[in-house]
Amino acid sequence: MPALNDRRFLLGGIPLLSLAITVVGLPNEPDGRWPLVLTHWVVSLYFTTGYWLANRQLWMALLARLPRPEQTPRRLWLLAGLAVLITAATSVLLILPLHALLPKEFPLTLPALLVQVRFSLVPTVAVLTLYETMYFFEQWKTSLDRAEALGRAQNQAQLEALQSQLDPHFLFNNLNTLSALIEPGNAPAQDFVEQLADVYRYVLLAQGRATVPLAEELAFVETYLALHKARFRDNLRVEMSIAAAAKSRHVAPLSVQLLLENALKHNVASREHPLHLRLVVAVDAPDVLVVENTLRLRTAGFAPGTGTGLANVRRRYTLLGAAQTVEAGATDGKFVVKLPLLPAQS
Repeated sequence: MPALNDRRFLLGGIPLLSLAITVVGLPNEPDGRWPLVLTHWVVSLYFTTGYWLANRQLWMALLARLPRPEQTPRRLWLLAGLAVLITAATSVLLILPLHALLPKEFPLTLPALLVQVRFSLVPTVAVLTLYETMYFFEQWKTSLDRAEALGRAQNQAQLEALQSQLDPHFLFNNLNTLSALIEPGNAPAQDFVEQLADVYRYVLLAQGRATVPLAEELAFVETYLALHKARFRDNLRVEMSIAAAAKSRHVAPLSVQLLLENALKHNVASREHPLHLRLVVAVDAPDVLVVENTLRLRTAGFAPGTGTGLANVRRRYTLLGAAQTVEAGATDGKFVVKLPLLPAQS
């Protein structure tokens, strides 16, 4: 059963519900009450078990087909309609063996069946209400846990991004670049400073947002890469091929930047071996952003990667309920990451 363990309900709920129905429906007879109670309870237990199990299967089947929250109204309407049919069919099947043993007490006439079906709606409503209620609270608890975990992952990602931007290597390289650019009337120096400010501005604005439009992330990435282009020049080559329709989809903030940062941090970018970065959303795969780079690892200067950044990205997309997982791996001299594009957040 999806996200719900109902064993305790089966073991405790069926006897209790059947006992409650017995007490309510028991005729008021002064003599021989306890044997009568026991007999009625056994019969009620027999019917309640059948109704419970039949409607439980119906609920599970509908939940498997319509599990998403937005499908709940449709599932409930189908549940209400089909439950009456299932209950009626179950009533007939349950009465058949009793009719064979006690034909007078359990006749197979239409009026008697209608009375039985009407009475059986009590356990049916109780069972379905119980399952829907428990499923709702399970989903509610899961959503709270997921939101809390996503918040922790976002905070960790933003902290890592800020720490990365404040890394001594990053500041040292950019200050050296800035010192070479600053001259009286040198427009590139002003542009560089503004781009550096834009990087920090985006990191701060991304705080508290579960997702951002791909267009925003790409605009930030272009600024981020422009800073590195000022240092690497033609040693860094960037190609982007993103359809306009894809830019309205969403990504986790700073996730694309982190992938590019990993490529810049761990790979050679020289005149002999330029570092190629490529971002593309293919026509035949419009739900995936492919981020790839030439794979030529540095032999010195940086510690080997621990993989925590990529693991954090994977975790965030899982918590965001991405339809696909984040795929990453080396192939044909390239490191390729496939990042799922998410629907816009309502």
